[in-house]
Amino acid sequence: MKVMRVVRTLVSTNRIESFGHRPLLVVQDKPGGPLSVAVDAVGCRPGDWVLCVGSSAAREAAGSKDFPSDLTIVGIVDYWEEK
Repeated sequence: MKVMRVVRTLVSTNRIESFGHRPLLVVQDKPGGPLSVAVDAVGCRPGDWVLCVGSSAAREAAGSKDFPSDLTIVGIVDYWEEK
């Protein structure tokens, strides 16, 4: 699991069918760090600190082992001191 921050939403209207209508968000693990795209399984907003899982856990958290995701948001952090 990783603690990351939601940077912004990502709009992608042209997707493969198995992606469905799940929201996509741009996340970052540290300021100035690389950006990643995550499937939002819990309803986050830009600025939220979130818990993300990757690999097979990301696919299961998004709804299916066959789901095409390698990063899924599974929780919103209530309190986090940024260092």
